[in-house]
Order: sequence, then structure tokens, then C-alpha cells
Amino acid sequence: MAKKGNRVQVILECTEMKESGLPGTSRYITTKNRKNTPDRIEKKKYNPILKRKTVHKEIK
Repeated sequence: MAKKGNRVQVILECTEMKESGLPGTSRYITTKNRKNTPDRIEKKKYNPILKRKTVHKEIK
């Protein structure tokens, strides 16, 4: 049986996009170490629709 790694892929979704009412969504895929950061992560990333940096939170 293969050992399960600590690094997992996560999807970050813009939080301000839902409130703006504009169509579309801004998402990024990144990796995190689930052993060091067990809770959901937040990062400031560029949203091309709003044309500025916004807070993106981990989903699912």
C-alpha cells in the first residue's frame, strides 16, 4: 500500500466575487501541507474580473 503524502491540492475561491454580483468566478489551484496547516487557508490573490487583489479562501 502506498504511503499517503502530506501535500494536497486545494482550490482557492474569491470571497468578494459573490458579493459583487458580477458573473464569473476567480479560482486558483495550489498545494498545502495538511500536517502543518490543517485548517483552511486564505491568501490575497489577483482577481482578473475585479482587476485587483482580493482574499481567496480554500473551498471543499
